[in-house]
Amino acid sequence: MALDFAAGCFGGAAGVLVGHPFDTVKVRLQVQSVDKPLYRGTIHCFQSIIRQESMLGLYKGIGSPLMGLTFINAIVFGVQGNAMRMLGSDTPLHQFMAGAAAGLIQSVICCPMELAKTRMQMQGTGEKSSSRRLYKNSLDCLIRIYRRQGFRGINKGMVSTVIRETPGFGIYFLTYDTLTRSLGCDAGDRFIVLKLLLAGGASGIASWISTYPVDVIKSRLQADGVGGDCRYSGMLDCVAQSWRREGWRAFTRGLTSTLLRAFPVNATTFATVTLFLMYMRQEDVEDACESIRPDLQHSSL
Repeated sequence: MALDFAAGCFGGAAGVLVGHPFDTVKVRLQVQSVDKPLYRGTIHCFQSIIRQESMLGLYKGIGSPLMGLTFINAIVFGVQGNAMRMLGSDTPLHQFMAGAAAGLIQSVICCPMELAKTRMQMQGTGEKSSSRRLYKNSLDCLIRIYRRQGFRGINKGMVSTVIRETPGFGIYFLTYDTLTRSLGCDAGDRFIVLKLLLAGGASGIASWISTYPVDVIKSRLQADGVGGDCRYSGMLDCVAQSWRREGWRAFTRGLTSTLLRAFPVNATTFATVTLFLMYMRQEDVEDACESIRPDLQHSSL
């Protein structure tokens, strides 16, 4: 159990390091003004951030997901495993239900973590060095928000987070289980790691596609009020205003960078977890793979 937890943490950290630049681009594209957009698309956003803010600009807000990894992995692994044992049999429906339960419960930590990440990613947009930094780091961000707005402030976007994470994790676990069975992850298969990478990456993509419009709303709500007055009174108002001003395209902004991120993040996570378990346990590949469950997708996916 301890090795599984440690492997998940290492795998998750590797996934965050690989995927965070894509996440920064996704958030910038999701929340930029439709009237005066700063970026023309995913590639232009990457280029602009590097040119204006240096490579480090792509890693703004990375402290928040890294801080939350331990707690989120503990919740996801624990809840999903216990839920499967309570449900009794390993069926596709039970995989979905167990994953959904894990997504629902881990939202408690995921929401404040992503709030800090989003605020940090939006800070100093277009500036290589800024003297007007409101937050020193992710923890300072959460502390300042709590002092001004209390418990409700640091949980801004909780409803949209729950709506995204609950079905998202269900689809993630279901897709991973289905693909690993279909691909046949048998001991002695020299392509087993490659198959795990493929299954994990495809699972992340499937999950994001199914819940992405909700993620756009969550990002807009959590970025609302940064550098000015709040625009939205709530989730439904955000949906209505976004649709009225931008149409259906509002709910796909940043999707390209998200999907580009989803596959390598999950592939990296699975490779790291598998290799860690194989090295620490000195067991065959199949035993190591049976201990793996997808760690976290949004946040971190």
